[in-house]
Amino acid sequence: MTRSSKVSPDHIRARFSAAMSAMCREEVPAYGTLMALVAQVNAEVLERDPQFAADLAETDQLGRISEERHGAIRVGTAQELATIRRLFAVMGMLPVGYYDLSEAGVPVHSTAFRPVGEAALRTNPFRVFTSLLRLDLIADAGLRAEAGQILSRRNIFTSGCLELIWKAEAEGGLDEPDAARFVAEALETFRWHSDALVSIDLYKRLHDAHRLIADVVSFRGPHINHLTPRTLDIDAVQDRMPAHGITPKAVIEGPPPRRCPILLRQTSFKALQENVAFPGETAVAGSHTARFGEIEARGIALTPRGRALYDRLLDQARARIVPAADGSNAGEYMRVLAEVFTAFPDDWTEIRRQGLGYFEWSLTGRGEVAGNDPEALLAAGVLRCDPIVYEDFLPVSAAGIFQSNLGDGAVQEFRASPNQRRFEADLGVAVLDEFAHYAAIQQASVDACLKARRAA
Repeated sequence: MTRSSKVSPDHIRARFSAAMSAMCREEVPAYGTLMALVAQVNAEVLERDPQFAADLAETDQLGRISEERHGAIRVGTAQELATIRRLFAVMGMLPVGYYDLSEAGVPVHSTAFRPVGEAALRTNPFRVFTSLLRLDLIADAGLRAEAGQILSRRNIFTSGCLELIWKAEAEGGLDEPDAARFVAEALETFRWHSDALVSIDLYKRLHDAHRLIADVVSFRGPHINHLTPRTLDIDAVQDRMPAHGITPKAVIEGPPPRRCPILLRQTSFKALQENVAFPGETAVAGSHTARFGEIEARGIALTPRGRALYDRLLDQARARIVPAADGSNAGEYMRVLAEVFTAFPDDWTEIRRQGLGYFEWSLTGRGEVAGNDPEALLAAGVLRCDPIVYEDFLPVSAAGIFQSNLGDGAVQEFRASPNQRRFEADLGVAVLDEFAHYAAIQQASVDACLKARRAA
């Protein structure tokens, strides 16, 4: 088998993303409703703003919007995490960033598996936010040991999936029949299973320690707990969800609405009440809240300076008012958030000049200006620069989504203990630094423009 006959990881990822979406439509009917609503709103935005649509088309971003998804899973052991990394590598997805959610009362730390090259992102920007349970944060030593034993006995991958991971690694990829089989086998890892691994008594004790601990430990695999489409107007979708029989969370996570979007805004609908069969001499019927619907709107990737400003402003807003879980102060919180964020420039030129965000530069094919100063060439219309889409996640927002869908009383105290070194040891590789990656994309685009001008 020659390397040229291998299926591109980008194409395997696109197939897997489509298969995951089809599975979610079947398992969670509200997901299909949400997808239809997002598609309607996106079409309206593009029709209303032809220049925005033209900019997306000009930068080859338009085609990816309707295909864009991110999922989220939670695994229980280092071995599961390391094998998930290898599974995603078959699809050209690498771990980017380290997120410690313990400081927000969620006993996990995480990374995001995603494609990193611009061509790969344009083909299919599928991402999976992947969290590893921190058993060391369970205070009850006996419960911690029980949970560890249960996790050590389960296998979340089919034998066929493991075989194909090894084959892809040994042969540098998969041919067409194996790629199709890989997608089918890998999908089984993410499927919902209603039969629990633990007794209802143990489930309740895990649940009392933290609802997320029960979600990770009690089942056969890391069921995909949401699959998120990207919208071009998250406020419009949030407003229309109730009319489609979907109740959104009270507050959109992330920055306030802006003319120049930054980073990531997210909202969701409440987790489903799932029927569960707990084992015993006679099976016991029960329920579990696990899977929910989420949507997101993405803006520009921020530099370290821009991110520091964002974090500082978010802290200022939350020092004045904390959004209530029941949404009783949602309006006041959004008012305060918008007021505080007036300190963040809402103009692309100022964001660029102050070094707050990353931009991709390209030639326009217009103008006859000498010199190689990018700013002068931009002013003369020889170059253009467009915001680089933020492809990653925000720990405070992720924790807010988790907590809003775990039910009242889910926020519990855990000692904040970021441990990126331990996470990377469990993962088997170092995570990629998102800032270095965005900076490299920006610099490469400038260099390519200047090289093309010299060659002309």
